[in-house]
Amino acid sequence: MGSPISNVRPKPDRVLTDIADYVTRYEIKSKEAFNTARLCLMDTLGCGLEALSYPACTKLLGPVVPGTVVPHGARVPGTPFQLDPVQAAFNIGAMIRWLDFNDTWLAAEWGHPSDNLGGILATADWISRSTVAHGRKPIVMREVLEAMIKAHEIQGVIALENSFNRVGLDHVVLVKVASTAVVSRLLGLSRDEIINAVSNAWVDGQSLRTYRHAPNTGSRKSWAAADATSRAVRLALIAKTGEMGYPSVLSARTWGFYDVLFRGKEFKFQRPYGSYVMENVLFKISFPAEFHAQTAVECAVTLHPQVKDRLDEIKKITIRTHESAIRIIDKKGPLDNPADRDHCIQYMVAVPLIHGRLTAGDYEDEVAADPRIDRLRDKMECVEDKRFSKDYLDPGKRSIANAITVHFKDGSKTREMVVEYPIGHRRRRKEGIPVLEAKFRTNLARRFPEKQRAAILELCRDQKRLEATPVNEFVDMFVI
Repeated sequence: MGSPISNVRPKPDRVLTDIADYVTRYEIKSKEAFNTARLCLMDTLGCGLEALSYPACTKLLGPVVPGTVVPHGARVPGTPFQLDPVQAAFNIGAMIRWLDFNDTWLAAEWGHPSDNLGGILATADWISRSTVAHGRKPIVMREVLEAMIKAHEIQGVIALENSFNRVGLDHVVLVKVASTAVVSRLLGLSRDEIINAVSNAWVDGQSLRTYRHAPNTGSRKSWAAADATSRAVRLALIAKTGEMGYPSVLSARTWGFYDVLFRGKEFKFQRPYGSYVMENVLFKISFPAEFHAQTAVECAVTLHPQVKDRLDEIKKITIRTHESAIRIIDKKGPLDNPADRDHCIQYMVAVPLIHGRLTAGDYEDEVAADPRIDRLRDKMECVEDKRFSKDYLDPGKRSIANAITVHFKDGSKTREMVVEYPIGHRRRRKEGIPVLEAKFRTNLARRFPEKQRAAILELCRDQKRLEATPVNEFVDMFVI
């Protein structure tokens, strides 16, 4: 017989204590991080406003029980809803993620760190409204930006060396963990209470990636992060009551996360927590496309004038790409819904070759019915470039390279179009910021009259004034 497992309660796993120490003790001093967080806030809320044009998204919004209004509850931007912070986090999170158009982080694991804004903004707004109602000072937006930076960092640093997708788990586990940590801090939890809350985030059964891959690709991928960030708020509130945690949730033999869900491997870490992730985050500012295809879409848009009148003459299209793109979005066969199409590199290349654009509406059935799209998809071949794969993981580069060549039946071909860094990359920030602001203006115009959107834009472009604005006053600017 083996020796029995000790019933002596261990010290918390270091992963838990490092997270708790970071959110309670680390001071963010990087001006670049705060400025990038401001841009991220604008872009993320803009993505949510665009999603409100899609009934598939809005059908999920509002209170659990219709007609419920929560006094001093969190407001949901772009809507009339005022909800408890858990449901508000789900609402905001679903809007943010619906169109696959918010920021991205690519490493051993990929994900969208701004998904955490659902829990952060809902909690900060609810706290602010409640404190004002009791005659106390509200939280200001600098605290929201700081929480965003720290949530980005927790999610992104864990993702650098640890691939959850390779064991079949969805990256939203990291949204849950990061949101739990920073929301707990906003709620005023102690270090030990934060450890308890985060341990419960790891204890939860984690989402499978089933809904992101053939043959089951579906719309849950658009609300999975909302579910994670709202669950984080719930876990933080539970910890606030004094509920216990589970100190060796990761490392416990047989029953811990490592043994049950991570093939017995411990997490590896490339760097300590700081502000690296927010400073290097990738913005989707030109195309609502899965990020591994962003540069491929840019290549296709550039090639459009050369091929638009020769579509029937195309013999073959070669996409030179990186390993992650081949593993995730190289997809043959029928595409059954928009969620299927925005995770297919061939679809995301075919549409701009034909039309010279790729918008959220291009994933809908009306556009997908064009037979030219599938004809072009059938002619595409994805080929891994080992250098592209290497540079994708290089912490000094983090490229997301793609290259496209169109071959014609007469033996001619286009010049290979190569784009290694998308416009949302840190290396293209100067070029990208005007495009990001233009995207934000467009999305504001979808919901608000001119005077209201002008006031929002003016505030969001003023770093100092934005940081000093009470959260409830900021969110009130987005109320319909």
